[in-house]
Amino acid sequence: MQKVHNKDFDSWNKVKKEIHNKESTIFCNKREIWWSSIGINIGSEEDGKNELFERPVLVLNVFNPNMLRVAPLTSQPRDDSHHVSINYSNRTGSVILSQIKTISTKRLSRKLCRLDTKQFNKVVDAVMQSLR
Repeated sequence: MQKVHNKDFDSWNKVKKEIHNKESTIFCNKREIWWSSIGINIGSEEDGKNELFERPVLVLNVFNPNMLRVAPLTSQPRDDSHHVSINYSNRTGSVILSQIKTISTKRLSRKLCRLDTKQFNKVVDAVMQSLR
């Protein structure tokens, strides 16, 4: 049986309500890396950190001014069937392919950078491969 870790769902719920009530829409583009309040999640789903429950995410698709598809990043460089190593803003990390999700642009807080085309295409190729 897996050990259950205590997670602060109550604090996340307060932050989530504030994010939901934000009026502004943030405009973003494919290939950009943003800090995003992805929250506290269930089981092994990737959690955010700090008081805003954030982690960096790579924007894969922008559907409209309110919705986009993202992949969370980890600071651990990994290159396997579930991760793609990338370099951005003088950092090395990995895109977590198994945790791709659609989110509201309201979750975005600060833009970090824009991933270069070559690395982004490497990520897209890995995403397509993971779907096969």
